[in-house]
Amino acid sequence: MVQFYLLSVLMNIVSGYALVSTDAEPRGTKMDGIREFLRDGTIRLVLGILCAAVGFFKLLTVMRGDVPVVGDLVPSLAGLAAGFSLLLEFYKGNSNVTTPALDKLDAIFVSQRRVVGIVAIVSGFVHFLFGNVLFL
Repeated sequence: MVQFYLLSVLMNIVSGYALVSTDAEPRGTKMDGIREFLRDGTIRLVLGILCAAVGFFKLLTVMRGDVPVVGDLVPSLAGLAAGFSLLLEFYKGNSNVTTPALDKLDAIFVSQRRVVGIVAIVSGFVHFLFGNVLFL
């Protein structure tokens, strides 16, 4: 479906930018307002939920003439990873519970959020430019 295609591209780019720009210093540009908006905990929670949901549904829906599941594998996995990273970051910030499994997930997704964000941004742009390429 075209709607999930557009949502996948947008969610990957926005969530990737939210993950990358978390620790960025203000530079006095117009992008500072967007960075401050994306630092809000509630916005990050909603963005994480939307990105994970769109990533999941992108696995299930395909464009016409595309291969099911495999056709959009990279963008959907990038969306799932970015959404999960935002959700885990929110959970870690609002919870006092720690387990070894949670610490491992934190080391993969939250500590490496810049890498996850860059992968999501690149996946979103490449998915937008090359729509019917296998895996993209």
